[in-house]
Amino acid sequence: MLCSMMGPALAQEAGGHPFLLSADQIIHDSELGQVTAKGNVEISSDDRVLLADSVSYNQRDGVVTASGNLTLMEPTGEVIFAEHLQLSEDLTDGFIESIQILLTDKSRFAANGARRYGADRLELAKAVYSPCEICRENPDRAPLWQLKAARVIYHRRAHEIEYRDAMLEVYGVPIAYTPYFRHADPSVRRKSGFLPPEFGTTSDLGTTIQAPYFWAIEQDRDLTFAPIFTTEEGVVLTSEYRALTAKGGYAGTASLTHTDKRDSNNGRLDKKEFRGHVDASGRFDVDDTWRWGFNLDRATDDTYLSRYGFRNDDVLTSNLFAEGFRGRQYMSASTYTFQGLNVDDDPGTTPYVAPLLDYSVTLQPERLPGRLYFDASAVSLYRRESYDSRRLSADGSWKFPYVAPAGDIYTLTTGLGLDLYWLNGYTAAGDTGSAASNNLQTRLRPTVALDWRFPFVRREGSVRQVIEPVAQVILTPYGGNPKELPNEDSRSLEFDETNLFSLNRFPGHDRVESGPRANLGLKASAYGASGGYTSLTAGQVFRVKNDDTFAQQSGLDDHRSDYVMALTVAPSAFFDLTNRLRLDRDTLALRRNEIYFSIGPKNLRFDTNYVALDQEQLSDQFEAREEIYNYLRWEIDPRWIATMESRRDLKNGGNQVRAGAGLQYLDECIGFSLTVKRNFTRDRDVEPSTSINFRFLLRNLG
Repeated sequence: MLCSMMGPALAQEAGGHPFLLSADQIIHDSELGQVTAKGNVEISSDDRVLLADSVSYNQRDGVVTASGNLTLMEPTGEVIFAEHLQLSEDLTDGFIESIQILLTDKSRFAANGARRYGADRLELAKAVYSPCEICRENPDRAPLWQLKAARVIYHRRAHEIEYRDAMLEVYGVPIAYTPYFRHADPSVRRKSGFLPPEFGTTSDLGTTIQAPYFWAIEQDRDLTFAPIFTTEEGVVLTSEYRALTAKGGYAGTASLTHTDKRDSNNGRLDKKEFRGHVDASGRFDVDDTWRWGFNLDRATDDTYLSRYGFRNDDVLTSNLFAEGFRGRQYMSASTYTFQGLNVDDDPGTTPYVAPLLDYSVTLQPERLPGRLYFDASAVSLYRRESYDSRRLSADGSWKFPYVAPAGDIYTLTTGLGLDLYWLNGYTAAGDTGSAASNNLQTRLRPTVALDWRFPFVRREGSVRQVIEPVAQVILTPYGGNPKELPNEDSRSLEFDETNLFSLNRFPGHDRVESGPRANLGLKASAYGASGGYTSLTAGQVFRVKNDDTFAQQSGLDDHRSDYVMALTVAPSAFFDLTNRLRLDRDTLALRRNEIYFSIGPKNLRFDTNYVALDQEQLSDQFEAREEIYNYLRWEIDPRWIATMESRRDLKNGGNQVRAGAGLQYLDECIGFSLTVKRNFTRDRDVEPSTSINFRFLLRNLG
């Protein structure tokens, strides 16, 4: 029996595989079990969709034969184009002729023919693969690069594409052959295999080649092994391990090499030595309140990291910590070790911190206005060749803000602090006649402060202006820094607008500001409707008497401090200028000048940082400096990016510190980067050097 239907849809289940067939015309021969569809044919089966001009389906043997503008859309996102195919009723087994495949990342396959073995295996004969787009002006021209293979096997379940007898061609010219090759399909975000290599040359190491291999151990763990082969220093073994756990994660990098030992003038010695480093960190949650973690950062010697191009740090810090957060409470316990990398660092006098304990809580009592604050800390420092110190500190304060009817704001602060020190073998600085002793020192620190602010707000057009004068009066007793107390955590002090209105400008516990004083200043700002703004902060500190705790260079030692101010002008996203100044209190000469400037749109951005600092620390080991850093980033187009940088020391005649340039290209097909850097500094076996590095990748192949 033969029947014909116009524009129908036919749904049925054959062999356990339901499908839907629709077309402009369907002819059903029930005696032969043959269904023929013509015109805009569409077959849907198990989330697969087949489009064709003509389809014939044999109900008895379950074979679908299609021809004419074939398009087969897979559930995973791939699209298959062909001229003729013969597949099973679920569209998973059979032959496909003149096949083209568009993968989910827009890369393409083309082959004379293909054989499907279920939904998980597709074999292509005489196939070509390329992620490169076809040239629109000349579509017959070969792509930038392509892989040709006698046989390609696409393992869908394993998400791998396998090649046999493959040839790499660039613009149609064969350049490399391999009998076997494989890579992950576009659906895979991480897969074991080689990563793009990096080639380079440096004055110290000679020619270098780094060939990384990525090992996806599990979904939550991986290892990257990336040895660096050098012509002057042998092989440097490097690796990176990363892991996630149910409560957190940890990661670390390490390196090791066996090379010639060198003296302080970079001369080779007649012996070998191992050099290397480790840099690891981890964070883990214990419960909703507590977490713990670690940081491990060590090197075998001072200059290893900079000589082999890893980092240029001055100090390596390692610590182990635990901390908790509950409501308005914070608790922490930690230990620290330090490795100084400067030539004058003495490991014997570098302290070990074990432990450092901190506790902080904020309370809002029901019967008392304002808020109560309590902080406590304890620390123990141990040195191999110098004194040891232990400190216990407790600070309590009460803050009461009040808004007057006129709109001005008053904040009253009262506080009391207690410090207990136990010292072993400590001799006060400059007290050479006294022998080191073990003793207990105490310090009591009462504070009363009143803060007054009066913000004036005005709107003019689309601009909102705010002017806020600020005045603070702080009362504390004199003599808060006896020479019998060491200074461990307050050696570095910078007086600027960020601590202009601080009750105590020292960064740690060991030194405190003493005596009556006043902080006076002004804050002004203007905000535009489009997001642009301008802000200004300026002020000065006044004391009843000079405070010799501050060094002369700090700007805070006299009864009247230097002037500090900061101006930021950012009218739009294309312009940003910040200038931070400290002016001499008598001559208005610049004692500190920082300029941070950025201009240009996102695709052409120029940044410059200028810093000029007088010596403003508490010891003579920190020298004044003046330098400028420039950086340019130019997105030539969506594929090309060029960068340039320069750092120059403007002291002592203006010596260049570092300079470099880079060029990067990335599209759907290839990517490469070229960087050139020159380091002008010298440090023992690290001499001024030039490095050139080149990295090249073929997309999807590494």
